[in-house]
Amino acid sequence: MYTILTVEDDLHINNLLKEALGKAGYACSQAFSGTEALLWLEHNECQLILLDLMLPGLSGEEVLQQIRQTSNVPVIVLTAKGEMEEKLDLLTSGADDYMTKPFDVKEVIARVQIQLRHLQHGAGEESTHLKCRGMDLDKETHRVMIDGQELGHLTRQEFAILELLLEHPGQVFSKEAVFTYAWQEEYMGETKTLDVHISNIRKKIKKITEQEYIQTVWGIGYCMVAHL
Repeated sequence: MYTILTVEDDLHINNLLKEALGKAGYACSQAFSGTEALLWLEHNECQLILLDLMLPGLSGEEVLQQIRQTSNVPVIVLTAKGEMEEKLDLLTSGADDYMTKPFDVKEVIARVQIQLRHLQHGAGEESTHLKCRGMDLDKETHRVMIDGQELGHLTRQEFAILELLLEHPGQVFSKEAVFTYAWQEEYMGETKTLDVHISNIRKKIKKITEQEYIQTVWGIGYCMVAHL
């Protein structure tokens, strides 16, 4: 399980993030100041950091600078700054992404999932096959088999949706994250297109088996069913 460190002095926001991350399947540790965050990092490891800029004591910028001296862990900055030049400064200072306050917590989860996906791909050579419960997705041929039977023709987006879910069986992905990955464009809040594609995939699966592969997690998104 991925561990995420939230560094935010506002108790309500920090707890809101922890609750949302927990529902999305992540372990979450909390820090409420820059000093506390750096002390935590001295003795613990995490796979991603959500970092507020307006912190008591050390600022978020100072914390980011110190993190980058020893670690390449992905950092998503939470900022009230709105000017594009200031945002670009954050990225050139070592942030991997930023969210402008006030933010939608679902979008935060989507950004987290995208960063962690990049992290996994950078960990080593990717397998060309993804498998789960008899489903076999071949990235090279763009074919998907279930128990030896080929799924009907899949659109590029349908294939990408299955690819994302199969890479993390049991992991719940927000609709924002699924849409961003499959369409390679910014999610604008409209879910009908994604819902139709999910429905089409389910219909093609049902022609082969009655087993459920894609589960809807109401209020969040979708996941690949890892176990019967």
